[in-house]
Formats: sequence, C-alpha cells, structure tokens
Amino acid sequence: MCGERFFSSFHQPHKVILKHGQELEEEQEELAEHQPLEQEDLNFERWKRRPLPKRTLHQKIDDLKTYLWNAETNEFMGRSGKSWSLILLFYAALYAFLAAMFGGCLFCLMWSISPYHPTYNDRVMPPGMTMAPHLEGHEIAFNASDRKSWKKYARSMDEYLRPYNDGVQERKNIHCTQDRYFMQDSLSEHEERKACQFKRSWLGECSGLRDPHYGYSQGRPCILLRMNRYIIGNKTGTDKENVTSSFQKGPPEALGGIQFFPKSFFELKYYPYYGKLRHVNYSSPVVAVRFAGVQYDTHLQVQCKLNGKGIINDSPTDRYLGSVTFSLDVGA
Repeated sequence: MCGERFFSSFHQPHKVILKHGQELEEEQEELAEHQPLEQEDLNFERWKRRPLPKRTLHQKIDDLKTYLWNAETNEFMGRSGKSWSLILLFYAALYAFLAAMFGGCLFCLMWSISPYHPTYNDRVMPPGMTMAPHLEGHEIAFNASDRKSWKKYARSMDEYLRPYNDGVQERKNIHCTQDRYFMQDSLSEHEERKACQFKRSWLGECSGLRDPHYGYSQGRPCILLRMNRYIIGNKTGTDKENVTSSFQKGPPEALGGIQFFPKSFFELKYYPYYGKLRHVNYSSPVVAVRFAGVQYDTHLQVQCKLNGKGIINDSPTDRYLGSVTFSLDVGA
C-alpha cells in the first residue's frame, strides 16, 4: 500500500509538467502567428507568375508533331485509339438515326400524296391570261419601217409558237372534232392521256407562216393570248370563254378593226387538263388578236379580257387575272 502511494506521488508532478509544456508550446505558436511579417514576405513580386520563355519555331513545330501523334502514349490529337473509336461510333449512330428518321418522314409524305393530282384542293382560283410577245414594261412600241424596233417582238412570237408547228402537233396529238369536254377519267391514274391538236396554221395572219413578221412590218401587229392551265381535273365552266379586246385610254377610233384567229374563244375540247405527268403532250389553246387598223403615232392603252362563268377580269391587284393590259404605240 505504501509502495503504491509512493509510486503515484512520484509520477503525478511529471504529468503536470507535460501539461504545462503543451500549453507553453501552444502559446508560442499563437505568438508566432501574431508576429509581424518579414520584409521578404511583403515582396509581392516574388509571387507573380513568371512569363514562359519564348519558344522557337522549331520547338513549336515539335510540339505540333507531338500533338498530332505522341509516340510515347500512342495518342492522336490528344486521344487514344479507343477514345476516337467511341467518338466515331457515337456520331455514326447519331447521324444514322437522323437519316433514318428523315427518310421515314419523307417516305410517309410521298406515300400519302399522288404525283398525278393534288390530294386536297379546297380552293379553285379563277384562271389568268398570258400573252406573247413577252413585254418589258407592258408596252408594245415600234416603227413599222424600222426593223430593229419590232424584230424582238417577231422573235418572241416565233419562240412561243414553235411547239404548235403542224408537224409536231400531228405527230404527238390527235385530231378532235367534238365540241365538248374531252373526259378521260376512265383510264387508270398513271396512264397517259391524249391531247387534242392545236396547229399553228390555224392562226391565219398571225401564224407567222404567211407573214414571218406577224404584221409588225405593216403596222398591223399580232399578239397571242393563252389562258393559264386550270387546276388539274377542273373544267372551264358551262360556257365557252370568249376573248374581247378594247381600249382603255386614247381615242376609240384609233384602235381600228380587230381580228381573232382561229376563233375568239377557247374550245371545251382542250379541257380538262390532267397534269404534265399524264398529259405529256398537252398544248394549251391560243387566241391570236390582230390589230388591223391601228392609227399611227397614237398612244393607246389596250385591255384584252377573258369572259365567262366564274371568270374574274377586273381585279385591281392582279393585272393578269382574267385579262392582260398593255400600251400600244405604232409609228410609221
């Protein structure tokens, strides 16, 4: 018992000494933290990032070569072969999916529509009219004695009438005599439809066969009027669409007599139109208008109208909807 007391009394001061030693060390660390910085520590220049040394062109080329192919790591442009394979596989799968989706949408679209006629047609527009020769500024102005002034009009008429040559029409189309619609709905959808002939020689004085100048050298010009093709399968109406030409501005007597070839209306046998895929050789009918008594050196505003059931020819916004309007100046 006495030995245990002696032992405990001998070791207790030692623990206190250790305890006081630890406290002294902690106090010294706290004092060190509060000590002022040395002058060397306040020199911030030493902490700035030093600029990299300039590299020579040869070193840059070597770096580029290493970037393109690193022989040590077997990497191309910083990636291993496995990494590049995964990237290529991902983009191949992505674009294959996009191509398949686009192809599927396109297939569904083409499957749902017919190339021969529109699937939906809820709005039927009235027909318009076009004319030859092609005009710049809606004006026909020339001198009968000056070939250069009207040569462009005659050339435009030749180009316009080339598909109507008699030989071409006889070879491609059939001769029709009926005075009614040429219905061919009983044929299959993809089967080619026949078209009625419209020969150039039927245009008489405006055909360019008797007079290659179309009356321009005589001061008696011709123009050609054509009704735009109707919407596929649509009919022109119950009556024949006739054409009239009249002056809008200028003295009435200055326009003189007007002649129409072959007739002043569009015959029903050229309708309906079945589209360019089935009506391959279709030729739109033409009405030729000859101004046989135009007064020289007089400015005229002429309008040719298409008249018939459902025809609009007085639109203030579209000058070619059911009519054509142009100025006519003929000099000697």
